This record gives sequence, C-alpha cells and structure tokens, in this order.
Amino acid sequence: MKPKQRIFVVGGALTPFIGKFHPDFIWKGHEDFGKRENPTLEDYVVNSIREALENTGVDADQIDRGYIGNFAGQLFANQGHLGAMAVRADEKFDGKPFSRVEGACASGGLAVLSGVDALHSGSDVVLAAGAEVQTTVKAREGAGYLARAAHWDEERDIDEFTFPAMFARRAKHYKEAFGATEEEIAHVTVKAYENANKNPYAHMREVSMALEHAAKAGEKNPNFLANEELKPHLKMSDCSQVSDGGAALILATEAGLERLGIDESDCIELVSWGHATGALGRVDDFTELGTTKKAASRVYDDGGITPEDVDVAEVHDCFAVTECLMYEALGFADRGEGAKLAAEGQTRLDGSIPVNTGGGLIAFGHPVGATGVKQVLEIYRQMKGLCGDYQLPETPSVGLTANMGGDDRTAVCMGWKNL
Repeated sequence: MKPKQRIFVVGGALTPFIGKFHPDFIWKGHEDFGKRENPTLEDYVVNSIREALENTGVDADQIDRGYIGNFAGQLFANQGHLGAMAVRADEKFDGKPFSRVEGACASGGLAVLSGVDALHSGSDVVLAAGAEVQTTVKAREGAGYLARAAHWDEERDIDEFTFPAMFARRAKHYKEAFGATEEEIAHVTVKAYENANKNPYAHMREVSMALEHAAKAGEKNPNFLANEELKPHLKMSDCSQVSDGGAALILATEAGLERLGIDESDCIELVSWGHATGALGRVDDFTELGTTKKAASRVYDDGGITPEDVDVAEVHDCFAVTECLMYEALGFADRGEGAKLAAEGQTRLDGSIPVNTGGGLIAFGHPVGATGVKQVLEIYRQMKGLCGDYQLPETPSVGLTANMGGDDRTAVCMGWKNL
C-alpha cells in the first residue's frame, strides 16, 4: 500500500543483541557468573524505548500511542501484557494507548505497520518497539516454544527442532530443483559474520566464520537434526542466533515532525508497504517464498519502485537458504539463482545490492520480536551514515525491509527512501 499521508522514521535505538558466544552474555563459563544476571525482557523493552527517546530528543509526552512486537514472552520470560510493560519506561506514558503485537518472527514488522495504521487514523507521533529474551531455557525446550509459530498439531513432529527442519526441507528441495551447492549457500553465512564483525551491536561480533567451515558439516559444525531425510541439509552454521535484545523507533507524520521540531531531512520516509499472510501448514512450493513475494510485489507496484532501484536491503535470514530464497522473492535474482548471487559477492557491502549489512539474523542476531524493528532502524542508520565500520561506501537512496513470520506464513515488506 501507498501511505495516504507522508510518514517518517525519526530515529530510534538498538540494544546489543546477545546470547551464547557474545562476550557480555553470562553463562556458567563467564567470569561474572553468579555476580550479575543477563538483562530481562523488561530491561530490553524499557531500555530500548528510553534510549530511542533520548537519541531523537522526543519527550515521552509527545508520543500519542505505542506498539510492542513480541512473540513468546509468556514462554521464555513468563511475561505477557507487554504494552503495559512498555509504559514503565516513562511516567509520562501513563494513560496512553500501548499494546502488544504478535506475528511470530514478523512481530516487529507488524509493530511498525501498526504504527503506520495509527498515523493514518489520526495520531501524529507513534512509538514502535520490539523485544525478545530466548536464552532462559535449553535449546530443545526453546525450539519447542518457537514451534508455536508453526501449525502445532500438523507440523510439530517433523523434528524436535521444528523450524530448522522446515528450512532444511526448503534447502533440500532448492538444491534438488536448481543444483545449488552447500558452498554457494555458505557464502550467505560468511558474509553475515564478516558484517557482524564490524558491528558493535551484533551477537556474533567477535566470532569469525571461514567459508571452509560454513560449507561443510563436521564435528564443530554438525548436522544436528534427528530427521534422517532432512539432516544432511542443515548445519549449525546455517542457523540464525538464539538472541536476546530490543529495538525501538519513532514514526511521525508531517504534522508530527512540526510538533517535534524535527526537519524531514533528518528522517527517512516510507514509500509503500505490503503485508501478506498464508495459511499455517500450507506451503505450496518449498523452493519459493510465495507469501513474501506477494508482500514485496505490493511494495513495488504501489511505491513505483523496482528491485533495481533498491540500494540496500534488510531481509529475513533465519537460515542461510532463506536469504537465497529472499533474493528471489524480492526480485534481486531470478528463480533458482539466489545462491549464485551470494556466491558472486553481489550482496556484500561492496556488492551491487548489499543485504543485511550489520550481519542479519545469522550473525547480528535474532531476538524474534525485535527483528522487524531492527531492520527498519538499520535502513535508517545506513541512510543517515550511522553504521560506522560497516557503513556502505555510497549513501543509499532507496531501501527495502522484509520481515517473515513462521515458514513464510506472515510477511511484512516496506520500501524506504532517504531525504
């Protein structure tokens, strides 16, 4: 859809995304174990909002309403009702309308779109945030929690690691249909880590990844699924991170910018968006992200832009093969050519279409509810020259975000332009 009035991102804030292998994450082997705890879900919600207000100079009293993206707070953190939790960030929020938005891994993107809807409905300044804590339980238990994003009765039994198995299935079909190789797909992982190594917010900022390691299963990079048919098609290095973190941004209309005293040249503007949903458990073609393709088509058709116009993209790379499929769904590569695009280096920082410049879900990290908000902030940060060591050599004019929930069952795509 095309906005009915101009809508801007004023700015926002990211917390570091942390988890296993991050130097600040407390686990049994950490020198601070027993001395301090990892941040809580409340910490990530509240701190990202407070920092977003500070970074933008917006007073909490100027926010008309707020939306918080979160998928599984009740399971990982025993905490729901996060709209009311967000109000704890500032006493001036008391009495304002805040609510939580859930759409699996697309919860953050939906929080941003909820903010857009609010701006179309009479609000002028809106907060959109997202947060998740996922490191409170062991991996198998957490995989069960995340399996709630699938059709539980029909799909849970594919493997105890349900979503890794689902995308191993996609990898299997993709390789068989188009001849894509493990090494070609591994270039996605290597790029992700290279970018994250330049990003102080990234979960895997201090972990390196060589192509030789990413391309081949072994003792330190196992095929870990129990499903024997799918096991050969997914390695540990193919997976996004189990991360904790938060993100928050502020959206405004032209009237909102005037009220805030902010010039539009300091913002980025929403060009168009697409939101598409498919039925749980009913994937027509495992070699295509059909729901994301529908959402992206709406961005292009309604916004008057083409894939060739996009200078930078943030896409949902929950697994390495997913990014290859995203390239195709978004029109950056022809059908079956996504893995080759990665292998050619076209999506690197110096490539023709840089993708996931801060490391993506694979290496920046994937605190589920925060991811869609983080994607928009990364486009904003690239367009405003705020990305430090991973800043693109040329300032982007047009950006695209693609946030996906479940096995391509919910998709939120947004087009952005620099001002």
